[in-house]
Amino acid sequence: MPSFRFEAADSAGRIEKGLVEAESPQAARAALRARGLVPLGVDSTVVKTRRRRRQFSEGELALATRQLASLLTAGLPVALALSATIEQAEERAVREVLAAVRSDVFAGHRLADALGQFPREFPEVYRASVAAGEDSGQLGGVMERLATYLEERLALRGKVLAAFLYPAVVTGVAFAIVIFLMTYVVPQVVEVFSNTRQVLPWPTRVLLGITWFIRVAGIWVLLIAIIGAFGVRAWLRLPGRRLLVDRWLLGLPLFGRILRGVDTARFASTLAILTGAGVPLLRALDAARATLANSVLAAAVGEIIEAVREGQGLAVALGRQKVFPPVLVHLAASGEATGELATMLERAATNLSREAERRALALSTLLEPLLILAMGAIVLGIVLAVLMPIIEINTLVR
Repeated sequence: MPSFRFEAADSAGRIEKGLVEAESPQAARAALRARGLVPLGVDSTVVKTRRRRRQFSEGELALATRQLASLLTAGLPVALALSATIEQAEERAVREVLAAVRSDVFAGHRLADALGQFPREFPEVYRASVAAGEDSGQLGGVMERLATYLEERLALRGKVLAAFLYPAVVTGVAFAIVIFLMTYVVPQVVEVFSNTRQVLPWPTRVLLGITWFIRVAGIWVLLIAIIGAFGVRAWLRLPGRRLLVDRWLLGLPLFGRILRGVDTARFASTLAILTGAGVPLLRALDAARATLANSVLAAAVGEIIEAVREGQGLAVALGRQKVFPPVLVHLAASGEATGELATMLERAATNLSREAERRALALSTLLEPLLILAMGAIVLGIVLAVLMPIIEINTLVR
């Protein structure tokens, strides 16, 4: 459904601005009147939903949640806290979304229902936690935990990506240097020997062959790679294909453990915040499953949901799947036995996050010298291929 920007006045004369979803401008005005607002203006231009949502990043959501949590904890009403958060927001997309949420809150809707207008900006985990906080009267505390949860997710992702940033940069620079040497420097240097009618050494001939292939067929190789990427993407959409690839990724040495650790830490953290907010376990499991990137783990959670629905304990259901780390199973069992499931799940998430960071750093530390050695070997091969004809000419002259 398209969205329209609006400006309206409430019963107290306050001006509200934001977004309203409707089929047409006329329907948008009717929706505003249904909220108790007097429409002053409705932009007939449909808001580009994709563009707005692309600008509303997870980092911006974490910042807005932290600001909103601080205001709610200080005792401000929800509507006033939203107004203050809108004033602090730097991105226009964030201001528009929060303004639309504030309009619904002014009209008497619950915050969780108002957030439901924007399911992409506010995922199920977020809305379920807010609803539980409103039901329990602890919205400020729940928002604080939500902000911490989002910030920890961003921190874990940033640390893992940072561990692989240096190897990625080294690989990219090395690849660019080699391509430059092979396509520009080497042909000019070796062309000097072509006029001498000297039989070039085999390393030099191999280097010239590679250079010719890159200069002549390089564009076709790039085109085939692009077509192949689209083909692989279409293949992964076939039923069961994504499951095979994800199972293979989990089985990779080191890298598979990192993927499993990051995904499981996200799952445990999400489950901890939902159960801690008072969300029923089945609903919490269903929402936490949506945060898993690996389809093998997501399918396992689906079976866990069915097992819990039939009366099994969470720890027993987790242990039977054989895909989750033992620390999660044991801490979940301890939490169920002591009645502190949320605390134990949060501890498991912390342990898994630290383990994933350690493994990512270890893999990055291993890759760095390997990449340097590989780069040195390639450059040495190019230098030798260029110098060998020169050495042979000097030998003949003597």
